Amino acid sequence: MTIQKPLRILHCFRSPVGGIFRHVRDLVEEHSKAGHQVGILCDSSTGGEYEDSLFDDIRPYLSLGLTRVPIRRSISPSDLATMWDTYKKIKSLRPDVLHGHGAKGGVLARLAGSALRVNRYRVARLYTAHGGSLHYSRSSLSGQFVLRMERLQEYFTDALVFICEYERDTYARKVGKPRTKTRLIYNGIAERDFEPIPTRSDAVHFIYVGMLRDLKGPDLFVDAFAKTERLLGRPLSALMIGDGPDRDRYREMMVERGLGKRIGMLPAMRVHEAFSMAQNLVVPSRAEAMPYIVLEGLGAGKTIIASRVGGIPEVLGADSAALVEAGNSDDLARVMAETLSTPDWHAKTMPKPEAVKAVFSSAVMARDVLKLYHELVDPAAGRAMPAAP
Repeated sequence: MTIQKPLRILHCFRSPVGGIFRHVRDLVEEHSKAGHQVGILCDSSTGGEYEDSLFDDIRPYLSLGLTRVPIRRSISPSDLATMWDTYKKIKSLRPDVLHGHGAKGGVLARLAGSALRVNRYRVARLYTAHGGSLHYSRSSLSGQFVLRMERLQEYFTDALVFICEYERDTYARKVGKPRTKTRLIYNGIAERDFEPIPTRSDAVHFIYVGMLRDLKGPDLFVDAFAKTERLLGRPLSALMIGDGPDRDRYREMMVERGLGKRIGMLPAMRVHEAFSMAQNLVVPSRAEAMPYIVLEGLGAGKTIIASRVGGIPEVLGADSAALVEAGNSDDLARVMAETLSTPDWHAKTMPKPEAVKAVFSSAVMARDVLKLYHELVDPAAGRAMPAAP
Protein backbone atom coordinates (compact mmCIF):
# COMPACT_ATOMS: atom_id res chain seq x y z
CA MET A 1 0.00 0.00 0.00
CA THR A 2 1.55 3.29 -1.12
CA ILE A 3 1.82 5.93 1.58
CA GLN A 4 1.14 9.50 0.51
CA LYS A 5 0.37 12.06 3.19
CA PRO A 6 -0.10 10.30 6.55
CA LEU A 7 -3.74 10.77 7.50
CA ARG A 8 -5.60 11.10 10.78
CA ILE A 9 -8.63 8.84 10.37
CA LEU A 10 -11.56 8.51 12.78
CA HIS A 11 -14.25 5.84 12.37
CA CYS A 12 -17.65 6.55 13.95
CA PHE A 13 -20.30 3.88 14.51
CA ARG A 14 -22.84 2.93 17.14
CA SER A 15 -22.65 -0.66 18.27
CA PRO A 16 -19.29 -2.51 18.47
CA VAL A 17 -20.75 -5.85 17.41
CA GLY A 18 -21.23 -7.77 14.18
CA GLY A 19 -20.15 -6.92 10.66
CA ILE A 20 -19.64 -3.17 11.08
CA PHE A 21 -17.22 -3.78 13.93
CA ARG A 22 -15.36 -6.40 11.90
CA HIS A 23 -15.17 -4.02 8.92
CA VAL A 24 -13.77 -1.19 11.01
CA ARG A 25 -11.25 -3.44 12.79
CA ASP A 26 -9.81 -4.56 9.46
CA LEU A 27 -9.52 -0.98 8.20
CA VAL A 28 -7.92 0.14 11.45
CA GLU A 29 -5.26 -2.57 11.30
CA GLU A 30 -4.45 -2.18 7.60
CA HIS A 31 -4.30 1.62 7.66
CA SER A 32 -2.30 1.78 10.87
CA LYS A 33 0.27 -0.61 9.39
CA ALA A 34 0.42 1.69 6.35
CA GLY A 35 1.56 4.57 8.55
CA HIS A 36 -1.67 6.41 9.28
CA GLN A 37 -3.09 7.49 12.64
CA VAL A 38 -6.45 5.87 13.32
CA GLY A 39 -9.10 6.07 16.02
CA ILE A 40 -12.59 4.80 16.84
CA LEU A 41 -15.63 6.53 18.33
CA CYS A 42 -18.54 4.26 19.25
CA ASP A 43 -21.24 3.48 21.80
CA SER A 44 -20.28 2.79 25.40
CA SER A 45 -23.42 0.87 26.39
CA THR A 46 -23.27 -2.15 24.04
CA GLY A 47 -20.90 -5.08 23.77
CA GLY A 48 -19.55 -7.38 26.45
CA GLU A 49 -16.45 -9.38 27.35
CA TYR A 50 -16.14 -10.82 23.86
CA GLU A 51 -16.21 -7.36 22.24
CA ASP A 52 -13.76 -6.08 24.86
CA SER A 53 -11.31 -8.78 23.79
CA LEU A 54 -11.68 -7.64 20.17
CA PHE A 55 -10.92 -4.07 21.20
CA ASP A 56 -7.82 -5.37 22.97
CA ASP A 57 -6.68 -6.93 19.68
CA ILE A 58 -6.73 -3.63 17.81
CA ARG A 59 -5.78 -1.26 20.64
CA PRO A 60 -2.11 -1.19 19.51
CA TYR A 61 -3.28 0.22 16.16
CA LEU A 62 -5.45 2.98 17.66
CA SER A 63 -3.00 5.88 17.86
CA LEU A 64 -5.97 8.28 18.01
CA GLY A 65 -7.46 6.19 20.78
CA LEU A 66 -10.79 4.54 21.52
CA THR A 67 -13.54 7.02 22.44
CA ARG A 68 -16.80 5.62 23.79
CA VAL A 69 -19.90 7.72 24.45
CA PRO A 70 -23.55 6.69 25.02
CA ILE A 71 -25.26 6.40 21.61
CA ARG A 72 -28.86 5.19 21.62
CA ARG A 73 -30.18 2.96 18.83
CA SER A 74 -33.35 5.00 18.33
CA ILE A 75 -33.63 8.75 17.83
CA SER A 76 -34.21 10.60 21.11
CA PRO A 77 -33.76 14.07 22.66
CA SER A 78 -30.56 12.82 24.30
CA ASP A 79 -29.01 12.75 20.83
CA LEU A 80 -28.49 16.52 21.05
CA ALA A 81 -26.28 16.18 24.12
CA THR A 82 -24.49 13.24 22.51
CA MET A 83 -23.84 15.29 19.36
CA TRP A 84 -22.33 18.15 21.33
CA ASP A 85 -20.15 15.83 23.39
CA THR A 86 -19.12 13.94 20.27
CA TYR A 87 -18.27 17.13 18.40
CA LYS A 88 -15.94 18.29 21.18
CA LYS A 89 -14.17 14.93 21.29
CA ILE A 90 -13.80 14.77 17.50
CA LYS A 91 -12.51 18.35 17.34
CA SER A 92 -9.81 17.54 19.88
CA LEU A 93 -8.57 14.64 17.70
CA ARG A 94 -8.12 16.88 14.62
CA PRO A 95 -9.01 14.21 12.03
CA ASP A 96 -8.43 14.53 8.28
CA VAL A 97 -11.08 11.88 7.67
CA LEU A 98 -14.37 11.17 9.45
CA HIS A 99 -15.86 7.88 8.26
CA GLY A 100 -19.33 7.08 9.59
CA HIS A 101 -20.63 3.50 9.53
CA GLY A 102 -24.30 2.59 9.96
CA ALA A 103 -27.12 5.10 10.34
CA LYS A 104 -26.18 6.61 13.70
CA GLY A 105 -22.45 6.62 12.92
CA GLY A 106 -23.20 8.33 9.63
CA VAL A 107 -25.16 11.08 11.36
CA LEU A 108 -22.46 11.71 13.94
CA ALA A 109 -19.58 11.77 11.44
CA ARG A 110 -21.29 13.97 8.89
CA LEU A 111 -22.81 16.50 11.26
CA ALA A 112 -19.65 16.80 13.37
CA GLY A 113 -17.56 17.03 10.21
CA SER A 114 -19.82 19.73 8.80
CA ALA A 115 -19.59 21.72 12.03
CA LEU A 116 -15.81 21.55 11.74
CA ARG A 117 -16.03 22.73 8.13
CA VAL A 118 -18.11 25.74 9.19
CA ASN A 119 -15.20 26.61 11.50
CA ARG A 120 -12.82 26.40 8.49
CA TYR A 121 -11.43 23.01 9.47
CA ARG A 122 -10.99 20.82 6.42
CA VAL A 123 -12.13 17.23 6.99
CA ALA A 124 -13.45 14.56 4.62
CA ARG A 125 -16.87 13.17 5.54
CA LEU A 126 -17.67 9.63 4.37
CA TYR A 127 -20.60 7.30 4.99
CA THR A 128 -21.07 3.55 4.62
CA ALA A 129 -24.60 2.34 5.35
CA HIS A 130 -23.84 -1.40 5.92
CA GLY A 131 -27.52 -2.10 5.25
CA GLY A 132 -28.93 -0.24 8.25
CA SER A 133 -31.43 2.38 7.15
CA LEU A 134 -31.67 0.77 3.70
CA HIS A 135 -33.62 -2.11 5.25
CA TYR A 136 -36.55 0.28 5.82
CA SER A 137 -39.53 0.20 3.48
CA ARG A 138 -40.54 3.32 1.58
CA SER A 139 -44.19 2.40 2.23
CA SER A 140 -43.98 2.94 6.01
CA LEU A 141 -43.98 6.31 7.77
CA SER A 142 -40.81 5.47 9.67
CA GLY A 143 -39.17 4.32 6.45
CA GLN A 144 -40.11 7.53 4.65
CA PHE A 145 -38.60 9.59 7.45
CA VAL A 146 -35.35 7.61 7.64
CA LEU A 147 -34.84 7.50 3.87
CA ARG A 148 -35.57 11.23 3.51
CA MET A 149 -33.02 11.91 6.21
CA GLU A 150 -30.50 9.87 4.20
CA ARG A 151 -31.22 12.08 1.20
CA LEU A 152 -30.87 15.26 3.23
CA GLN A 153 -27.52 14.16 4.64
CA GLU A 154 -26.01 13.88 1.16
CA TYR A 155 -25.49 17.66 1.40
CA PHE A 156 -23.07 16.96 4.26
CA THR A 157 -21.36 13.98 2.63
CA ASP A 158 -18.20 13.99 0.51
CA ALA A 159 -18.42 10.32 -0.48
CA LEU A 160 -20.72 7.31 -0.10
CA VAL A 161 -19.03 3.91 0.10
CA PHE A 162 -21.14 0.90 -0.87
CA ILE A 163 -19.98 -2.53 0.28
CA CYS A 164 -21.78 -4.48 -2.46
CA GLU A 165 -23.78 -3.93 -5.64
CA TYR A 166 -26.99 -4.73 -3.79
CA GLU A 167 -26.42 -1.88 -1.34
CA ARG A 168 -25.58 0.56 -4.15
CA ASP A 169 -28.68 -0.41 -6.13
CA THR A 170 -30.94 -0.32 -3.07
CA TYR A 171 -29.71 3.15 -2.15
CA ALA A 172 -30.51 4.42 -5.65
CA ARG A 173 -33.96 2.80 -5.57
CA LYS A 174 -35.01 3.85 -2.06
CA VAL A 175 -33.11 7.10 -1.44
CA GLY A 176 -32.40 8.29 -4.98
CA LYS A 177 -29.52 8.55 -7.37
CA PRO A 178 -26.58 9.83 -5.28
CA ARG A 179 -25.69 13.49 -5.72
CA THR A 180 -22.20 13.09 -4.30
CA LYS A 181 -19.13 10.95 -5.02
CA THR A 182 -19.68 7.19 -4.64
CA ARG A 183 -17.45 4.13 -4.64
CA LEU A 184 -18.20 0.40 -4.62
CA ILE A 185 -15.69 -1.35 -2.34
CA TYR A 186 -16.48 -4.91 -1.31
CA ASN A 187 -16.04 -6.15 2.24
CA GLY A 188 -13.01 -8.39 2.55
CA ILE A 189 -11.28 -10.71 5.00
CA ALA A 190 -7.59 -11.05 5.83
CA GLU A 191 -5.12 -13.58 4.47
CA ARG A 192 -5.15 -15.37 7.84
CA ASP A 193 -8.89 -15.98 7.42
CA PHE A 194 -8.33 -18.16 4.35
CA GLU A 195 -7.25 -21.20 6.36
CA PRO A 196 -9.45 -24.32 6.52
CA ILE A 197 -10.77 -24.99 10.04
CA PRO A 198 -11.38 -28.71 10.70
CA THR A 199 -14.42 -29.74 12.69
CA ARG A 200 -14.09 -31.29 16.12
CA SER A 201 -14.85 -34.93 16.80
CA ASP A 202 -17.99 -33.86 18.68
CA ALA A 203 -19.18 -31.50 15.92
CA VAL A 204 -22.89 -30.85 15.39
CA HIS A 205 -24.68 -30.97 12.04
CA PHE A 206 -25.45 -27.24 11.77
CA ILE A 207 -24.45 -23.96 13.40
CA TYR A 208 -25.97 -20.50 13.40
CA VAL A 209 -23.49 -17.72 14.29
CA GLY A 210 -24.66 -14.15 14.75
CA MET A 211 -26.90 -11.69 16.54
CA LEU A 212 -29.97 -13.20 18.18
CA ARG A 213 -32.64 -10.96 16.68
CA ASP A 214 -35.42 -11.69 14.20
CA LEU A 215 -33.79 -9.76 11.34
CA LYS A 216 -31.03 -12.39 11.30
CA GLY A 217 -33.51 -15.30 11.30
CA PRO A 218 -32.70 -17.46 14.37
CA ASP A 219 -36.39 -18.38 14.55
CA LEU A 220 -36.22 -19.59 10.94
CA PHE A 221 -33.17 -21.67 11.85
CA VAL A 222 -35.06 -23.40 14.66
CA ASP A 223 -38.13 -24.00 12.48
CA ALA A 224 -36.05 -25.31 9.54
CA PHE A 225 -34.02 -27.57 11.83
CA ALA A 226 -37.18 -29.36 12.98
CA LYS A 227 -38.36 -29.72 9.37
CA THR A 228 -34.95 -31.06 8.30
CA GLU A 229 -35.22 -33.80 10.93
CA ARG A 230 -38.61 -34.77 9.52
CA LEU A 231 -37.29 -34.78 5.94
CA LEU A 232 -34.38 -37.05 6.84
CA GLY A 233 -36.31 -39.14 9.35
CA ARG A 234 -33.69 -38.94 12.10
CA PRO A 235 -32.61 -36.67 14.96
CA LEU A 236 -29.93 -34.06 14.26
CA SER A 237 -27.85 -31.64 16.33
CA ALA A 238 -27.19 -27.90 16.10
CA LEU A 239 -25.77 -24.90 17.93
CA MET A 240 -26.86 -21.27 18.02
CA ILE A 241 -23.86 -19.08 18.86
CA GLY A 242 -24.30 -15.40 19.65
CA ASP A 243 -25.93 -12.81 21.86
CA GLY A 244 -28.89 -10.54 21.39
CA PRO A 245 -32.15 -9.14 22.75
CA ASP A 246 -34.29 -12.16 21.80
CA ARG A 247 -32.11 -14.96 23.18
CA ASP A 248 -34.60 -16.09 25.83
CA ARG A 249 -37.45 -16.15 23.33
CA TYR A 250 -35.54 -18.48 21.01
CA ARG A 251 -34.68 -20.74 23.93
CA GLU A 252 -38.37 -20.95 24.85
CA MET A 253 -39.22 -21.71 21.21
CA MET A 254 -36.79 -24.66 21.21
CA VAL A 255 -38.09 -26.03 24.50
CA GLU A 256 -41.73 -25.77 23.37
CA ARG A 257 -40.92 -27.78 20.24
CA GLY A 258 -38.98 -30.44 22.12
CA LEU A 259 -35.65 -29.35 20.58
CA GLY A 260 -33.96 -28.12 23.76
CA LYS A 261 -31.57 -31.08 23.94
CA ARG A 262 -30.70 -31.11 20.22
CA ILE A 263 -30.08 -27.38 19.69
CA GLY A 264 -27.58 -25.89 22.10
CA MET A 265 -26.93 -22.19 22.74
CA LEU A 266 -23.53 -20.60 23.36
CA PRO A 267 -22.55 -16.95 23.84
CA ALA A 268 -20.66 -14.98 21.19
CA MET A 269 -17.11 -16.19 20.66
CA ARG A 270 -14.29 -15.83 18.18
CA VAL A 271 -15.51 -17.07 14.85
CA HIS A 272 -12.66 -19.53 14.35
CA GLU A 273 -13.66 -21.28 17.55
CA ALA A 274 -17.30 -21.39 16.44
CA PHE A 275 -16.40 -22.82 13.03
CA SER A 276 -14.69 -25.81 14.63
CA MET A 277 -18.05 -26.96 15.97
CA ALA A 278 -19.70 -27.83 12.62
CA GLN A 279 -19.11 -28.11 8.89
CA ASN A 280 -22.45 -26.59 7.88
CA LEU A 281 -23.08 -22.90 8.57
CA VAL A 282 -26.64 -21.60 8.19
CA VAL A 283 -27.25 -17.88 7.49
CA PRO A 284 -31.07 -17.51 7.51
CA SER A 285 -31.24 -13.69 7.50
CA ARG A 286 -34.34 -11.83 6.43
CA ALA A 287 -32.17 -8.89 5.31
CA GLU A 288 -28.45 -8.23 4.91
CA ALA A 289 -25.96 -6.01 3.12
CA MET A 290 -22.70 -7.98 2.79
CA PRO A 291 -22.40 -10.24 5.86
CA TYR A 292 -18.89 -11.09 6.98
CA ILE A 293 -20.01 -14.44 8.35
CA VAL A 294 -20.45 -15.73 4.77
CA LEU A 295 -16.95 -14.60 3.75
CA GLU A 296 -15.42 -15.97 6.94
CA GLY A 297 -17.22 -19.29 6.53
CA LEU A 298 -16.00 -19.70 2.96
CA GLY A 299 -12.47 -18.77 3.98
CA ALA A 300 -12.60 -21.47 6.66
CA GLY A 301 -13.79 -24.08 4.15
CA LYS A 302 -17.29 -24.36 5.59
CA THR A 303 -20.47 -25.25 3.73
CA ILE A 304 -22.76 -22.22 3.57
CA ILE A 305 -26.57 -22.33 3.38
CA ALA A 306 -27.91 -18.79 3.15
CA SER A 307 -30.92 -16.63 2.32
CA ARG A 308 -30.95 -14.96 -1.06
CA VAL A 309 -30.69 -11.46 0.40
CA GLY A 310 -28.35 -8.50 0.13
CA GLY A 311 -24.93 -9.13 -1.37
CA ILE A 312 -24.85 -12.85 -0.52
CA PRO A 313 -25.57 -13.91 -4.14
CA GLU A 314 -22.59 -11.77 -5.20
CA VAL A 315 -20.40 -14.09 -3.11
CA LEU A 316 -22.00 -17.50 -3.59
CA GLY A 317 -23.16 -16.88 -7.17
CA ALA A 318 -26.57 -15.73 -8.35
CA ASP A 319 -27.60 -19.27 -9.33
CA SER A 320 -26.06 -21.07 -6.35
CA ALA A 321 -27.95 -24.08 -5.01
CA ALA A 322 -26.95 -22.89 -1.53
CA LEU A 323 -29.31 -19.92 -1.71
CA VAL A 324 -32.83 -20.17 -0.28
CA GLU A 325 -35.87 -17.95 -0.35
CA ALA A 326 -35.68 -15.40 2.47
CA GLY A 327 -38.13 -16.07 5.31
CA ASN A 328 -39.05 -19.52 3.98
CA SER A 329 -38.18 -22.24 6.50
CA ASP A 330 -39.45 -24.97 4.15
CA ASP A 331 -36.94 -23.97 1.48
CA LEU A 332 -34.22 -23.65 4.11
CA ALA A 333 -34.97 -27.14 5.43
CA ARG A 334 -34.87 -28.57 1.91
CA VAL A 335 -31.32 -27.32 1.33
CA MET A 336 -30.18 -28.25 4.85
CA ALA A 337 -31.36 -31.81 4.15
CA GLU A 338 -29.58 -31.83 0.78
CA THR A 339 -26.25 -30.93 2.37
CA LEU A 340 -26.43 -34.02 4.58
CA SER A 341 -27.86 -36.44 2.01
CA THR A 342 -26.14 -35.48 -1.27
CA PRO A 343 -22.58 -36.77 -1.82
CA ASP A 344 -20.00 -34.05 -2.63
CA TRP A 345 -22.62 -31.29 -2.17
CA HIS A 346 -19.96 -28.92 -0.82
CA ALA A 347 -17.55 -29.45 -3.71
CA LYS A 348 -20.32 -29.03 -6.28
CA THR A 349 -21.88 -25.95 -4.71
CA MET A 350 -19.35 -23.77 -2.86
CA PRO A 351 -17.17 -21.24 -4.76
CA LYS A 352 -13.45 -21.94 -4.83
CA PRO A 353 -11.42 -20.18 -2.09
CA GLU A 354 -9.13 -18.64 -4.73
CA ALA A 355 -12.11 -16.99 -6.42
CA VAL A 356 -13.35 -15.59 -3.10
CA LYS A 357 -9.89 -14.33 -2.13
CA ALA A 358 -9.44 -12.53 -5.46
CA VAL A 359 -12.44 -10.27 -4.81
CA PHE A 360 -13.15 -10.24 -1.08
CA SER A 361 -9.75 -9.41 0.45
CA SER A 362 -9.31 -6.97 3.32
CA ALA A 363 -6.02 -5.77 1.80
CA VAL A 364 -7.84 -4.79 -1.41
CA MET A 365 -10.69 -3.24 0.60
CA ALA A 366 -8.33 -1.15 2.73
CA ARG A 367 -6.27 -0.07 -0.30
CA ASP A 368 -9.33 1.16 -2.18
CA VAL A 369 -10.78 2.93 0.86
CA LEU A 370 -7.45 4.67 1.49
CA LYS A 371 -7.25 5.74 -2.15
CA LEU A 372 -10.67 7.36 -1.75
CA TYR A 373 -9.57 9.14 1.43
CA HIS A 374 -6.60 10.66 -0.42
CA GLU A 375 -8.79 11.75 -3.33
CA LEU A 376 -10.92 13.70 -0.87
CA VAL A 377 -8.16 15.10 1.31
CA ASP A 378 -5.32 15.87 -1.11
CA PRO A 379 -6.07 18.92 -3.32
CA ALA A 380 -2.58 18.69 -4.84
CA ALA A 381 -3.63 15.44 -6.50
CA GLY A 382 -6.28 17.34 -8.43
CA ARG A 383 -9.10 15.69 -6.51
CA ALA A 384 -10.05 18.35 -4.01
CA MET A 385 -13.19 17.92 -1.99
CA PRO A 386 -16.33 19.65 -3.30
CA ALA A 387 -17.46 22.77 -1.56
CA ALA A 388 -19.85 22.14 1.29
CA PRO A 389 -21.55 24.14 4.01
